Amino acid sequence: DLMSKTRVVIAKPGLDGHVRGAKVIARALRDAGMEVVYTGLHLTPEMIIEAAVQEDVDLVSVSVLSGAHMTLIPRIRELMNASGLADVKLIAGGIIPEHDALELRRLPGVAGIFGPGTSTKDVVTFIEGVFPGR
Repeated sequence: DLMSKTRVVIAKPGLDGHVRGAKVIARALRDAGMEVVYTGLHLTPEMIIEAAVQEDVDLVSVSVLSGAHMTLIPRIRELMNASGLADVKLIAGGIIPEHDALELRRLPGVAGIFGPGTSTKDVVTFIEGVFPGR
């Protein structure tokens, strides 16, 4: 298959120590044939962007359960745009209330926001829809 695989960086910004959701998503995306770079915990937005640039990813996926999503997600998107990653999509999951999710989805370059209980199948299907033919 000459088509390139979708490359995704999965990151946990901030002080949140809950990794299960991010690891479950990482496994689901790998099982779906995507290349996944899991960066681990407690990263600054700058560290996440550095990893995305180094790994030449198509998608940045962040998991935010700390309540800081309204600060972290716009900041990560801003840094992506400033770092030559304007074409790279951003998705986020975690404990994000629906009214905040609606606001975040309006940010240019934010492809999707996924709340608690979203199935991994739905996330995989969503990403496959963002990158058809991969």
